[in-house]
Amino acid sequence: MTNPIYVAARRPRMAIALMMTCFSVITIGLAVLSAPGDVKASSDAGDPVRGKELFEKRCGGCHSLDNDKEGPRLRGVYGRKAGSVSSFKYSDAMKAAGFTWDAATLDRWLTNTESVVHDNDMEFHVPKADERADIIEFLRISGRQ
Repeated sequence: MTNPIYVAARRPRMAIALMMTCFSVITIGLAVLSAPGDVKASSDAGDPVRGKELFEKRCGGCHSLDNDKEGPRLRGVYGRKAGSVSSFKYSDAMKAAGFTWDAATLDRWLTNTESVVHDNDMEFHVPKADERADIIEFLRISGRQ
């Protein structure tokens, strides 16, 4: 038979453990529910520090933030109409593109430029989704500077 003193001494600990578990679950649930946009944005956003390194390594041969090179300057590309840097000579297809660069179009562009603008002059792509996200976040942040 179980010792009644042992059972009585054990119940408060079990009750406290149960209350602490419930409190933790409720706290986490409220945190998630109170900021669903922030949770999603933080999980989708890339790392701009890593993006800068990748940009310099992968994109810097043809692009810079502030000067046209083989490709147009890219500071402010996020939110800019495609083919609109007046100092750069775009392909006819790019000049006629008519869309504005955002995370989705930049991601598609860096995945496969031809899927966004057929007959464009850029043949480069970034196959890894996390690297694209990092570069895009760097471009987004650098446009505010």
